Amino acid sequence: MSFRVVPITLVCLAALCPAVAAADEQVLNLYTARHYQTDEALYTNFTKSTGIKVNRLEGKEDELLERIRNEGANSPADVFVTVDAARLEIADSLGLFAPVKSKLLDERVPANLRTSNWIAFSTRARVIVYNKQAVQPEDVQSYMDLAAPKLRGQVCSRSGAHPYNLSLGSAIISHEGEAGAEEWARGVVANFARTPKGGDTDQIRAVAAGECGVTISNTYYLVRLMRSDKPEDKKAVQAIGIVWPNQKTWGTHINISGAGILKTAPNKDAALKFMEYLASDAAQRYFANGNNEWPVVKNVVVSNPELEALGKFKPDVLPIGQLAKNTALAQKIFDRAGFR
Repeated sequence: MSFRVVPITLVCLAALCPAVAAADEQVLNLYTARHYQTDEALYTNFTKSTGIKVNRLEGKEDELLERIRNEGANSPADVFVTVDAARLEIADSLGLFAPVKSKLLDERVPANLRTSNWIAFSTRARVIVYNKQAVQPEDVQSYMDLAAPKLRGQVCSRSGAHPYNLSLGSAIISHEGEAGAEEWARGVVANFARTPKGGDTDQIRAVAAGECGVTISNTYYLVRLMRSDKPEDKKAVQAIGIVWPNQKTWGTHINISGAGILKTAPNKDAALKFMEYLASDAAQRYFANGNNEWPVVKNVVVSNPELEALGKFKPDVLPIGQLAKNTALAQKIFDRAGFR
């Protein structure tokens, strides 16, 4: 776990002097599992716009959630930020979030990208990446195609236990039913070129190198490679093709980055201001231009040529709350199928 503020600041807020700190200045205590360098601009601009100082504690999702639970009513955390609907739902299921009541957020964030207790502020799509020399794009037009016998020995994947894959599995359950999702998972496992390992970037590189013919990746990782000046990254991008899955059916699965306000937040007004700020045009542009994510707010003008080069697509509009609630079942299905 890494700190972006002097640790004693948070210790003081948690145990010694919350009232004194609040009297001295307005603060927001942010626990975040997002650790992107480009997010610095987000927090700096929030402080400039509102005068509210951001104390930030970074760490892995599980570590931060355990910390919040252990701190209990004395937790200094105001807002918890993380990536993936499943992780936000875990926090909500633990009873950590307070309801978010904001007319501004209701107006700016589409209904399918928010729940009563947590909100999505950016999205990534989970696309099919294929080796141009090994796989024909017409053979991988949907997620279900990845289970087809013709792709035997061609599929690379990260662990089935990873939240990105669990969220996709949850979406497939919603659209194809539990039996359909299990049949798909078993077919994908039968098609593995290797035991699941590594992250999305590792899968893309493996496809580019011909170690496997096809994989699934979040667009965030893909665009990061597209924006790289490294010769090996440019070579990898040239070797692969991209398919927006399920354009003729329920649309391409999207994942999210989002946040919720803690029930025990000592600075609830600042927390709500921060949540509303994340839906502002300026913050939405930071998500897109700085970190290769799509804004959730419509008609925000972005300037990221590589992200825009991916083109338009039909996204799955499954409500993220429903998506998150199916992840436990997705894990059971993956376990039965041997997708580990």
